[in-house]
Amino acid sequence: MVLTCTAAFSRQSEAQDAASEKPELRVDATESQTIDGTDSDSGKWIQLFNGKNLDGWTPKIRYHKLGDNFGNTFRVNDGLLQVRYEAASYPEFDEKFGHLFYKTPYSHYRLRVEYRFLGEQCTKGPGWAIRNSGLMLHCEAPEKMSKDQDFPASIEFQILGGDGAKRRTTANLCTPGTNVVMDDKLIRRHCTQSTSKTYHGDQWVTVEVEVRGDKTVKHIIDGEVVLQYDKPQLDPADAHSKELIADRDGKINLASGYISLQSESHPCDFRKVELMVLEP
Repeated sequence: MVLTCTAAFSRQSEAQDAASEKPELRVDATESQTIDGTDSDSGKWIQLFNGKNLDGWTPKIRYHKLGDNFGNTFRVNDGLLQVRYEAASYPEFDEKFGHLFYKTPYSHYRLRVEYRFLGEQCTKGPGWAIRNSGLMLHCEAPEKMSKDQDFPASIEFQILGGDGAKRRTTANLCTPGTNVVMDDKLIRRHCTQSTSKTYHGDQWVTVEVEVRGDKTVKHIIDGEVVLQYDKPQLDPADAHSKELIADRDGKINLASGYISLQSESHPCDFRKVELMVLEP
């Protein structure tokens, strides 16, 4: 999610209307990690995407209730998790931003994802959303999102594809309803660029992120840290996040949360989504 390719951006507003139907996304107690960080599979790569179907994942698409995979936006074909916008369902994008949530919240972990962009953007998708998607970290529980809400309060590991000409970094940071700390300073701008190179065309790209609860987050490509920040936290100046903070007895730090994959109007594929739980 990004409005331009610069380091400073205007903040997206969060919808506040309560949805009438919100099925609960249940946490599987046998899954790899609970939100306190304890885990029997620490140090092992866990395949969050099984290459066969969307088991373990729940879609939340704007203007639709939780669990409604409108237009079959998220699908699995030939072992790939695909994000698509068929014209019958998407004659225009109409800001129907979507997020596919994994069933289990995590705290300390490494997430590794292989992705690519391809094809043409959905008709009337935002200009800033061309070859744009994201890995949303420390997300609020999806059942807390309103039906009309565009993005979950989260820390976004933004993935961008090049336009064939200009420099356009990937593994950037965006902060819907959140803030972070860099060099001991609270960062309130919406997006911050990484130092990555640009990946043009339809090539596969592998990215990693190391998350240490509410302490440190590192964005990694080819073993190199391209962006690092500390103290992920909810933004009390954001109306929706203010409600979440009230529900958390005033706590703003984000020590854990759900992981989700975005649909932001440009077709993309995910070939691998895997996670390694780390010791706190």
